[in-house]
Amino acid sequence: MFLTLVRTLNGWVVSLCQLLALFVIVTGIIKALIIYCKYIFSNSRSAIAFQASRLELGYSFSLGLSFLVGGSILKTTIAPTWNDIGQLAVIIAIRTILNYLMLQAINKSSNDSPQQSLLPEKQSTVSSKLMH
Repeated sequence: MFLTLVRTLNGWVVSLCQLLALFVIVTGIIKALIIYCKYIFSNSRSAIAFQASRLELGYSFSLGLSFLVGGSILKTTIAPTWNDIGQLAVIIAIRTILNYLMLQAINKSSNDSPQQSLLPEKQSTVSSKLMH
């Protein structure tokens, strides 16, 4: 009885993590497209729009991957086999490497243009530049 309840709850939480990852990634793609399309035709702001849209995509992919890693961990918490643990280790390693590489690209992008960085107050500076 208790084990059935825990398995059911675990399945729901795993599904919620996957749904949140999907939502965050799709929302990031839409926001990045809006930023890009809104300002790409302005020659003076096209470079800023490109960088801002890339940063938005990077943030959303990073957060989405974090949700997926959490869901993968939860999926193997109930009676895992060695095969499940091995698959989880590989999945986490791949997703962590992807996340690390994306954050490195974001940091490089932020350093290339001084107005942008990972700090939220700097993001508002970029957003305000795009709005004016």
